[in-house]
Amino acid sequence: MTDAVAELDRAIGFMIPDRNARGRIARLGPTLDTILNAHAYPPAIETLLAEALTLAALLGSTLKDGEGQLTLQAQTQGGIISLLVCDYLNGAVRGYIQYDADRLSEGPDEPSLFALFGNGYLAVTFDQSVTRERYQGIVPLDGASLAEAAQSYFLQSEQIPSLVRLGTRRDAGGRMVAGGLLLQHLPDGEEGRERLHTRLDHPEWQHVETLGATMSGEELTDATIPLESLIWRLFNEEREVRVFPATALSRGCRCDATYISQVLAKFSEIDRAEMADENGVINVDCAFCARSFPVSLADVA
Repeated sequence: MTDAVAELDRAIGFMIPDRNARGRIARLGPTLDTILNAHAYPPAIETLLAEALTLAALLGSTLKDGEGQLTLQAQTQGGIISLLVCDYLNGAVRGYIQYDADRLSEGPDEPSLFALFGNGYLAVTFDQSVTRERYQGIVPLDGASLAEAAQSYFLQSEQIPSLVRLGTRRDAGGRMVAGGLLLQHLPDGEEGRERLHTRLDHPEWQHVETLGATMSGEELTDATIPLESLIWRLFNEEREVRVFPATALSRGCRCDATYISQVLAKFSEIDRAEMADENGVINVDCAFCARSFPVSLADVA
């Protein structure tokens, strides 16, 4: 029997050369629980943030630049949620949601994606630290789920056929576990150089997509099943499946007193004085970790 704890907070990439396809599978456990416990969100918001963090882990762990950053941001018009932000940096994920508690309480226990976001959109941003390049794609938050919205992003912004599966569950101890699968058709020029253009024909993709669609949320979130075993279940009949080393996932809030002092030092002395209270202390709130950091003006100076 596998060590269930060892199968949490991991992401693994793989490739199916004969099918011109690649994939990524991820599962979050203690890291997710730590993030959610800092906010005490109601169930519907917890589930959505768990899915968004898993999606960030799937997309972010595809970055070849170890210091590159992936950011997901959803903004809305007329929805219960006003802002959702998640990001990924070198294996660390973080995120938070701003929402209208009164409107949420008036609706069903499991609100639709449209009820949550209204006429919203999803922005996906890749920041490369080495080249200093930034790439951003924006798509409407259409469909029945966040997974469908992510698929639309790849199809519209990158013209890459993709399949995204996301699932969440509570384990026996009441802790949240989330899992996700990302499958994509490989664009031309993927091996050894930048993408040149997307393949216009996809003879192998339908087979890969059909197999991937059989992956259930229960399997993705079952920590007794190794991630490698899930890949094997889907593609054991393929001639070759290349599985890459796993990426460890962790909670990624980067706030601390030193960092905040460095940020505040970039403001003018007059601006800092206006931010401070009567005791000469600037209280900086971090939305990601739901903590307040008091910084003395004397420490900044």
